[in-house]
Amino acid sequence: MTEITSNIDNSRWPLTLLYDAACPVCSLEMDHLRERCADGRLRFVDISAPGFSAAAWGSTQAELMARIHGVRPDGSHLVGLPALREAYAAVGLGAWLAPTGWRGAAGLADRAYEAFARHRQPISRLAAPLIDGLRGWRSRRQLRRMAACSDGACAVDPVTRRARR
Repeated sequence: MTEITSNIDNSRWPLTLLYDAACPVCSLEMDHLRERCADGRLRFVDISAPGFSAAAWGSTQAELMARIHGVRPDGSHLVGLPALREAYAAVGLGAWLAPTGWRGAAGLADRAYEAFARHRQPISRLAAPLIDGLRGWRSRRQLRRMAACSDGACAVDPVTRRARR
């Protein structure tokens, strides 16, 4: 078996994502990251959950609701696109969001994210049929993967993260 190496600094992990699970778009994205995160590099905290305390994270509820926050092991916060870039890097998809940090593109990407964050609830309502369809597709895919395993366990390919038969 070939060993997979990474140039990711493991002192960055785990990254705790503080997100609003009541936002369907946000929740869908966190489901996607959670599905790909098999090694504990990401943790997920629903800031809309009853009893959640923003003060415990050194912030206010309004600040956390305004944009996604990623909290590093040292307690520092990444806010907005930097948090998402770090989360995508944690699951091996860093290249997908890397262009949002490039000089020349970063300002536009940040403004687009800020606009989305401000209007995420109405966007979620408009996108509800698409979100429901994606959730259904992911559930069916997961059931097919589980059916490919025997005795409740299966080997998972570390590159594709799919069950080996």
